[in-house]
Amino acid sequence: MKKIAALVCAALVAGTAAAAPGIPRGFLLYEKAAAVKDDDPQTSWRVSDSPRSPFAVDPCGRGAVGKAGRTAVRTVTFTGVPDFMKVEQVLLYGSRADAGRAMTQLRGGLSACRSRKDSASGYRYTSAPVTGLGDDALRVSGQVYYGGKAGVGGERGVVVRRGNAVLIYLRAGEYGRPAGRDWADQLRDATAMTGRICGIATCS
Repeated sequence: MKKIAALVCAALVAGTAAAAPGIPRGFLLYEKAAAVKDDDPQTSWRVSDSPRSPFAVDPCGRGAVGKAGRTAVRTVTFTGVPDFMKVEQVLLYGSRADAGRAMTQLRGGLSACRSRKDSASGYRYTSAPVTGLGDDALRVSGQVYYGGKAGVGGERGVVVRRGNAVLIYLRAGEYGRPAGRDWADQLRDATAMTGRICGIATCS
């Protein structure tokens, strides 16, 4: 639960700014839903164009992943009481090398901070490559564990690099032990955005 709360706080801190250069309004998949007035006090949408927005999947939580070389960032975050969140993030970099470096830093974080202890519980990350999606793609799982048993609180993300762009689709909530179906929506969304990102990214 602490991990999910931290993710929500990071999303809120990102704030809302003017349109990110290079990312047209309405380009992200979730923007249409985010623009609809929501009177439900238990749900909220936030759209941020802050270039300082944290990389949506950051195992070490230090804000260093994918920070250098950004030219534009848009992050759309949905939160629902008590502990559900989904995030869509598109990051454009000055070069393919900068985008590739972000993926390398992500992998480094997944290795360096793959397991953390917090009193009686722990939080563990695992990842696996996703083939046939963009130029480089990872499926990421973060999960609370009590000993060897999965507890309530986890995140499932898909991170894709295509040219000089990185796309992230993340969901966090009351997950149990990771199962393949946990990434169905994220993979669908990542596939859809990968198909359109070359409209604003340098892919060839």
